[in-house]
Amino acid sequence: MTGVAALTLALGGSFALSWLLTGRVLAYLRRKAILDHPNDRSSHSIPTPRGGGWGVMLTLLPAWAIIAATADDPLRALPILVGAVVLMAVSWMDDRRGLGPAPRFLAQIAAVVAGLSALPGDGLVFQGLLPFWADRLVAAVGWLWFVNLFNFMDGIDGLAGGEAASIGGGLALVAALAGLDPALALYGLAAAGAALGFLMWNWHPAKLFMGDVGSVPLGFTLGWLLLALAASGLWVAALLIPAYFLADATFTLLRRLVEGKKVWQAHREHFYQKATQRGRSHAQVVRLVLALNAALLLLAAASVALGWMALPAGAAAVVLLLTLLARPARAAA
Repeated sequence: MTGVAALTLALGGSFALSWLLTGRVLAYLRRKAILDHPNDRSSHSIPTPRGGGWGVMLTLLPAWAIIAATADDPLRALPILVGAVVLMAVSWMDDRRGLGPAPRFLAQIAAVVAGLSALPGDGLVFQGLLPFWADRLVAAVGWLWFVNLFNFMDGIDGLAGGEAASIGGGLALVAALAGLDPALALYGLAAAGAALGFLMWNWHPAKLFMGDVGSVPLGFTLGWLLLALAASGLWVAALLIPAYFLADATFTLLRRLVEGKKVWQAHREHFYQKATQRGRSHAQVVRLVLALNAALLLLAAASVALGWMALPAGAAAVVLLLTLLARPARAAA
């Protein structure tokens, strides 16, 4: 199979399978009345099936297993596949019955620690600027944060699916331009296709929500791809591709810390949530984020040649969007 054919199959096949499986999952969730009921921290007003992440992950994991089996090092991705399965199981229990933070966090730590062995080459995310132990520690903490922030940012229709598609597609583009291991591009496109198939059901007004069973393992797998990109020397692209999610979640966390709030509790204080409270629809907010993501992906591609010089433009674009989301819709019009 040629490279173009493999890339097309990774994207198109994952899209079709995810669309099909998510539809089947939706029918099951409705039949079993597994619903997310609105509360004062919700961004929806009617009970909606939750657990659509099964469709995404039951597409992504088999696709990645096939890609891994044809790669130069078939066992490299094994800790990622096993870690994602563990996180799916723990997250589904949390979706259904509610778990305390301790078992969720311990499962995430175990998955991340095992997953660090799957980084390419020498696995040095910071390119030798830190001692090996410090590089591993900072990478692990950053990965844990990404897993959780991806879950935090899954709060309005279409946002997490759109971001996952952007990250997967952007990573595939950068990996191809930089001549990295072809498996990385295939992993990225499979993730993008799975996310897009889910997005067909999750676009506003959403027919179902992803739930922790999707957002947590999806954040884990995408986090690995971004760290692998950084460990390959493309740390600027690894920062630019998910820059909106990183900025919104991190700024919100720091603000809540300064205000003395319980940062682990659910809330409606992210920039994207405040934008919907100030008059923008879910679809309008997601379109703005996707427009920013398109610019960030172009900058990430340019960073293959430009290096760190692509960062200021990316930072400015993110700040511009956060400022726009913070304004009332009428005032911004």
